[in-house]
Amino acid sequence: MAATICARDWDRMTDDIIARLDRMEALEAIRQLAFGYALCVDARDLDALVSLYVDDVRAGGGKQGRPALRETFDAALRQFTTSAHHVTNHLIELLGPDDAIGLVSCWIEHEVGPDWVTASLLYHDRYARRNGVWLFRGRVQTRLYATAQDDPPVGPAKMRWPGAPVAETGFHDSLPSWAEYWDGGAGTAWDGEGADRLVSRLRRGTRLPPPPRYIFRDQTEE
Repeated sequence: MAATICARDWDRMTDDIIARLDRMEALEAIRQLAFGYALCVDARDLDALVSLYVDDVRAGGGKQGRPALRETFDAALRQFTTSAHHVTNHLIELLGPDDAIGLVSCWIEHEVGPDWVTASLLYHDRYARRNGVWLFRGRVQTRLYATAQDDPPVGPAKMRWPGAPVAETGFHDSLPSWAEYWDGGAGTAWDGEGADRLVSRLRRGTRLPPPPRYIFRDQTEE
C-alpha cells in the first residue's frame, strides 16, 4: 500500500526544507563576506570594501556610517603598499534569522617600507542580515603575531611591527581554553555536539583586548 502524506505533514516537510535551505544560503553568504573583505583590501577597492558593512557601522572616533569607515580604512591602508590576506578557517554561529557571529583565521603579508611583514590574525565578527543581504555589523581582530620575516616571533612578545614597540598581543585572552589547558585543569565542561554553538563556546563571553595599533576598536560587540 502506498504511503500517503497528509497536507499538514507536507507543510511541515516543506517548512523544514525551506529552513535548511535558508541556513545553507546564510552560511555561504557570510563566508563570501570574509573572502570579499580580504580581496577588497588587497585590491584597495574601498567603496566595495565598505559596502560589505551595515550602513550604520561604527567607524571609530565616535564616527558612524560607510563614508566614515572608508576614511578609516584609507588612513590605515596607506601605511603600507602591497598586502595579501589569506583566509583560512571560518566558523559561523547563527543566532537568529538575521543575526550571526563568527571567527575567521587569516594569515597576512604586508610590504612596510623596506620590510616584508607577516602576521596571523583572528577576526571576531558580528553579522546582520539587512533587506535580505548578509553584512558585517562589526569586525575586531586579535593578532597572534606580527613581525618582519627576519625576526621570528619566538617568545611571549610576538607583536614586532616595524617602528612600533615590541609587545605581547593578548591573542589568547579571548580564547579561555588556552589558559585552562596550560594551567593543567580539566577545562570547562561542554554538552554541545557539532559546530552549531562553537563560536560561543570558544569565546565564552570574554571581552576582546584592545590590539596594539588596531584602528577599528569601535567595531566591538554591543
